[in-house]
Amino acid sequence: MAVTAPETSATSVTERRRRAWRPWLLRLTLTIASGFVFYLSFAPRPLWWLAPIGFAGLAVALRGRRLWGGLGYGFAFGLAFNLPLLLWLQDFLGAQFGPWPWLGLAVALAAYLGVGGALCTLVARLPWSPVWMSMIIIATETPRAWFPFGGFPWGRVAFSQPEGAFLPLASIGGAPLVGFAVVLTGFAVPSLVSRLRHREWRRAFLPAGGVVLPVVAGLALWPTVGTAAETGSLTVATVQGDAPNVGIALMDEQDTLRANHLAQSERLTQEIRSGAVPKPDLVVWPESVTDLQGPDPVLDKTVADLGAPTLVGTVYRHAGETQNSVFVWDPRTGRGEDYSKQQLVPFSEHVPARALAQLVTPFVNGFYDMTPGSRPAVLDVAGTKVATPICYEIAYDYVVRDGVDHGGQLIVLPTNTAWFGESEMSYQQLAIARLRAVEHSRAVVVSATSGVSAIVEPDGTIMRSTSEFTAASLVGRVPLRDTTTLSDRLGAWTEYGLISVAVAAVLAGLVLRWRTRRAGAKETRATGAG
Repeated sequence: MAVTAPETSATSVTERRRRAWRPWLLRLTLTIASGFVFYLSFAPRPLWWLAPIGFAGLAVALRGRRLWGGLGYGFAFGLAFNLPLLLWLQDFLGAQFGPWPWLGLAVALAAYLGVGGALCTLVARLPWSPVWMSMIIIATETPRAWFPFGGFPWGRVAFSQPEGAFLPLASIGGAPLVGFAVVLTGFAVPSLVSRLRHREWRRAFLPAGGVVLPVVAGLALWPTVGTAAETGSLTVATVQGDAPNVGIALMDEQDTLRANHLAQSERLTQEIRSGAVPKPDLVVWPESVTDLQGPDPVLDKTVADLGAPTLVGTVYRHAGETQNSVFVWDPRTGRGEDYSKQQLVPFSEHVPARALAQLVTPFVNGFYDMTPGSRPAVLDVAGTKVATPICYEIAYDYVVRDGVDHGGQLIVLPTNTAWFGESEMSYQQLAIARLRAVEHSRAVVVSATSGVSAIVEPDGTIMRSTSEFTAASLVGRVPLRDTTTLSDRLGAWTEYGLISVAVAAVLAGLVLRWRTRRAGAKETRATGAG
């Protein structure tokens, strides 16, 4: 007995240690799998319903965790999501620059979800905890849209929902409300399963509401999403001239881009004259397909031949500045008013910290900073006002909202996604445009250099689209609408409201934790005294 007892004791200790690792590994595996499932809900896959499933997995991993555990699991979820989502950065930079920009951005975005996971543990003991936890996750999307270096809002929860049950909620509260509904649906699942497993039928009603109500609310709103023309309609044509699939080397192909789009415009002109396509009221060129420094007789002739006002995306150089601009080009009077991109891409269109940039981007040596615009994204063209966010700006709520608030009856998105090869990036951007269509009750025309160009109806339905890396044009009739959605009227207040409640919930969770610890300390002292 004296010999075997220590051996038995040592064996049991070893076994306990071994078992202690199993729950941690299982939770980590579940978290990573859930983050990847969330990624699979994004375009080009029409699997919007996977998003709440991904968050349900994260909620299971966070149950019963403390602050540091929540931080770790939230970060792992974010990394498993962002690494595949942002893989198009590798298509852009190429193998010669290594994986560091891609990894750095994915880690930075995952850190926000890590903070969200940590804060979720502070509210987990509050009543209706899935509601507060969901608000916290969505609240972390706001600071990452502006910090650091102007932020990077790509991959917001709502951007996984260009179709499906949650999409109509965009007309009520925009991207923040859609994202909140998705996360709440997922986060309420573990609570519901736990109540049902323990046969706590009455206590199951609240989590059941969290699972069911967002879906029901979205479905109930579908009939309210209008698509009919209210102030007339326009026949719009896009010019997709195509571009070389060379990634970052596209910066040396400006002449090729211009020549391709001039050639495609000529083909479109011939189709119009032959009657193969209807005569457009408006033609849209993509983003930054030609340099512009002064008068351009070739563009004057091209637009005159098209016979319709044309929006032309340019790299505009003037007065010692360079701007990413869209110009109105009239077939009779030539170049008119312009809109310049306000939200420039950090480490691409401007370098906010050059010493740091030398480590993560190839643009530093000899790179010039573009100058951001300061006016709302709206232009008067073809007898109407058109909201004109440029490329990356479609991910920022305020840019499109300001354009619509200033009278935009149609949204036009000139974009140059040829930088990113045959990746998912162009499809991800189109998904955001579809969400904006419902959010603002406007048709959206996407004009891309190499695809995907598309005409989107106000309910987010794709009327027609092109393939990637082909020269093509789209011609279609789009409705003009002046409806003001509730999302437009509320503006950023939906976002501010969610953030305020999330902050209040965290403070309440801290107070509850402090009181619990204080009560525990009193009980310990009383027991000791006894």
